[in-house]
Amino acid sequence: MTEPAGQYDEDNLMPDAEPERREPVFNLPAIVIAAIGACVAIHVVRAYLLTPDQDVWLLIRAAFIPIRYSGQFDLDVYAFTSPVTYAFLHGDFIHLAINMVWLAAFGSPLANRLGALRFSIFFAVTSIAAAALFYALHPLGQAPLVGASGAISGMMGAAARFSFQIDRSHGKPAFAGPPLPIVDVFRSRTAITFLGVWMIVNIVTGVVGFVPGMDSQIAWEAHIGGFLAGFLGIRLFDRMPVYR
Repeated sequence: MTEPAGQYDEDNLMPDAEPERREPVFNLPAIVIAAIGACVAIHVVRAYLLTPDQDVWLLIRAAFIPIRYSGQFDLDVYAFTSPVTYAFLHGDFIHLAINMVWLAAFGSPLANRLGALRFSIFFAVTSIAAAALFYALHPLGQAPLVGASGAISGMMGAAARFSFQIDRSHGKPAFAGPPLPIVDVFRSRTAITFLGVWMIVNIVTGVVGFVPGMDSQIAWEAHIGGFLAGFLGIRLFDRMPVYR
């Protein structure tokens, strides 16, 4: 006897059947969520809670200002912390939003690969490298450098070394395989295309000096410094086994 349409016999269901697993819409590592949360919270406080004078006070202490190291000023504790803390400040909400999207996209697979501690150190080191190149080219600059784009560029550099290969077998997408030797990166069509587009975008923004809709200028020098640190140094942070 056939069952009426829309009904079924529960006894005929396979006992081992499991409901289909669905990937969460937002599957970000905790450390990436924490970094995004910190950047957003700091910007909201600056935009809505601090007075202009208080915001200037914060920028002087937390932003990276090259002239601070010229010898004209005493080196205080902020001279040593600002090469990292500047990455958590942003010029406006558009600057913040763009960086947070890229941080989620490139930071998530890298954080899943490295783990929270190594990712945090990577973030700090690439931020410092970005500030260092910016300082080398503008040693007497007085404009404060802010934004996480230097560290994010480092993540993009690391992604190029993996040729953007993603492993999803463990439910948390992570960069797969060993970092490619630099020579092999330049043999990868995917990596070369990405590097070319990335370089063109930075050259254009460097020449134009700003992105429409943003109040602040683009520090392309910091982008290159962070990218080189991530591209050349990813093996120092990788926790995966040594590949032969």
